[in-house]
Amino acid sequence: MYQTDPPRSPKEVLPTMYDLPSEDPEEPGLPDQFHLLQPRLLDETFRPPNYPSDQIFVASDLNLYYDPRHPLWYKRPDWFAVLGVSRLYEQRDLRLSYVIWQEGIDPFIVVELLSPSTEEEDLGQTLRNIEQPPGKWEVYERILRVPYYAVFDRYKYEFRMFKLDGSSYVEVALPESRFWIPELQLGLGVWQGSYQDVEQPWLRWYDRTGNWILTSTQQERQRADQERQRAEQERQRTERLIAQLKALGVEPDLD
Repeated sequence: MYQTDPPRSPKEVLPTMYDLPSEDPEEPGLPDQFHLLQPRLLDETFRPPNYPSDQIFVASDLNLYYDPRHPLWYKRPDWFAVLGVSRLYEQRDLRLSYVIWQEGIDPFIVVELLSPSTEEEDLGQTLRNIEQPPGKWEVYERILRVPYYAVFDRYKYEFRMFKLDGSSYVEVALPESRFWIPELQLGLGVWQGSYQDVEQPWLRWYDRTGNWILTSTQQERQRADQERQRAEQERQRTERLIAQLKALGVEPDLD
């Protein structure tokens, strides 16, 4: 490839998401049920009030290509969110992967769900051969500089949050297993409840009043309950009015 003057940008010369592989059937650690349900709950409750919905991209188990010097290197975060980017690739297509040099915006938060086979890498406790791709921790902390990195242990139901401070992640104390993120006007915490008919602790988002963000199903149920309450209040009001009329000797016309 001939060098141009001025040099062309990585977006112009490097592979796009259409060129890069989006899946590897031989890759170990394919998602189990928890790794499917927990990211879905994060998706459903992630609604930052200061960002329009069409400027928020969330994904789980999607190839994240991060290094233009090594365009085939990628990570597959269990869940991540990007702010200020179109929900659709170039506002027209569902993404096959997220390619940093094409998108131009790095993830704002990454969540990894710990399991015995991934815990050491997720927590930056592994050593690597210099010729091998870096681990997740190094990619998030030093290459992408993701501001917030959360890990959730599916066996202990333990939530840990790391915040980028200078060049390194610093763990934040979570006395109530909750953490408020001012840039999002949302908090992330551990909720004990039933999701998809499974009762256990889950990681989900909450608002500035401390209330858990409702899923679409919960919103519909809440609206139905409110409608039933309004109907019951109207029925009781009508019955009281009828009783008052009868006490005055007036027979109400109910037709």
